[in-house]
Amino acid sequence: MKSAEGMFDESIVYVTRQGAQIRTGEGRIIVFDVTLDEDDDSDPELASYPIEKVDTINVFGGVNFTTPFIKTANESGIVLNYFSTNGKYRGSYRPTKNTIAEIRRAQYGLSRQEELEIAKSMISGKIRNARTLLSRKGVHGTDVLRDLGVRATKAMTKDALRGTEGEAAERYFSRLDETLIDGWTFEKRTTRPPEDHINSLLSLTYVFVKNEVLGALYQYNLDPFLGVLHADRHGRPSLALDLQEEFRPIFCDAFVTRLINRGVITHDDFNKDNRLADDAFKTYLGKFDEYMQEEFTHPYFEYNVSRRKAIRQQAILLRKAITGELDGYHPLTFDR
Repeated sequence: MKSAEGMFDESIVYVTRQGAQIRTGEGRIIVFDVTLDEDDDSDPELASYPIEKVDTINVFGGVNFTTPFIKTANESGIVLNYFSTNGKYRGSYRPTKNTIAEIRRAQYGLSRQEELEIAKSMISGKIRNARTLLSRKGVHGTDVLRDLGVRATKAMTKDALRGTEGEAAERYFSRLDETLIDGWTFEKRTTRPPEDHINSLLSLTYVFVKNEVLGALYQYNLDPFLGVLHADRHGRPSLALDLQEEFRPIFCDAFVTRLINRGVITHDDFNKDNRLADDAFKTYLGKFDEYMQEEFTHPYFEYNVSRRKAIRQQAILLRKAITGELDGYHPLTFDR
């Protein structure tokens, strides 16, 4: 299978081939091309993976599953995430195994003050990482972000914390333009829909990282819809959005600026609606998966870990903070 049509990390499979069908056989997950004509000599088997090594499958557009595969996914604890061909999240299928009542009870039993303390750690971590990213790109004079990070740790209410986070985001995004090569500009953050190409890339990457976080929360038996800072809203994975905050600058924005500054994505790669064209989207998927597998020296544990594993480690730390195994939540932050 070509890298743009299906990729396999240690535990996550991406399938983008339109018309593909996912089956099981002989202890493996098999991706078939069911669109081939009878007289076509091409091998219909596009890829196969050992079932025990897969915990998440992300499918894009017209990809379907056999009923035996769904049974296997449920029994094996494999999460299925559905996206449009352009990467818009459509929903998930989550197996019924891996539910631990004690963890959910602890999460539902958090007091407002306990939620606030976790949220303060997440937001102060996000601000710390925003300042670090700007520094890595040669942008200095960001002491205001340092001060806002301190203010976040002292917030007395969630509304005060949201206000500090909003001010920090405004200050941060006002300097993001300085990190870009000539030919690209960033004026302001826009969404629904993104008003330019860079905002489109940012939104797309936030969606992908949010789903990495979502999978991690599911894996460690936390309810992703019960947030500590983002308000409850039907269908919104508030806790995933909360935990994603610290990753936005140092993972998401760093990835987008890399794509742009290295010329991997250019303005010619977008359609009129600011979405990536099909071929560019496949390129994006490949680069995103490579990026998530890249390793770095963990600033606290001091061993190499991929970004994908780092997100899962943070989900574990969050669970331990919720259950009282740790004295609080410790975000992943980088000083430089």
